[in-house]
Amino acid sequence: MTAFLWALLTAGIWGVVPLMEKVGLGHTAPTIGVMVRSLGVVAGVLLFGWIWSPWQAIRTLSWSSIFLLAGGGLLASFVGQMAFYRALQSGALSQVTPVAGAYPLVAAILGWWILREPLTLSRVLGVVCVVVGVILLRK
Repeated sequence: MTAFLWALLTAGIWGVVPLMEKVGLGHTAPTIGVMVRSLGVVAGVLLFGWIWSPWQAIRTLSWSSIFLLAGGGLLASFVGQMAFYRALQSGALSQVTPVAGAYPLVAAILGWWILREPLTLSRVLGVVCVVVGVILLRK
C-alpha cells in the first residue's frame, strides 16, 4: 500500500474512534476513560508482541530513540488523550474532533522550523485551510 492509502485508512479509523469514545465516555470521568482506553492499547501491544516477537529489534534501538518514542507515547496516548476526552465530554463531536485534529498544523510548523522541511505552496495552502477550518468551527 502507498503512504497515501495508509494515511487514508488512518483517517477512516481515527474518524470512527471519537464517535465510539464520545458515546463510551457517557457520564464517566475522562481519567477513567483514558485508563480503560489504555487497556485496549495494552491488549494490542501484547498480542502484537506475542505474534511478531519484536523484542530483539527493540534491543537494538538507541536510548535517544527509546526516549523519544516513549515520550511521544506518553504525550499522545496519555496527556493528549486526557485533554481530548475533557473536550469531547463537554463539547460537540463535530467541533471538538476537527479542532483537535488540527495537529498537522503544529507538526507542519515544527517540521519547517526544526527539521528544515521545504516550505512549498501546497503545504502553505494546506496549513491555511486548516487554520480557516478551525476558525469556522469556533463559531
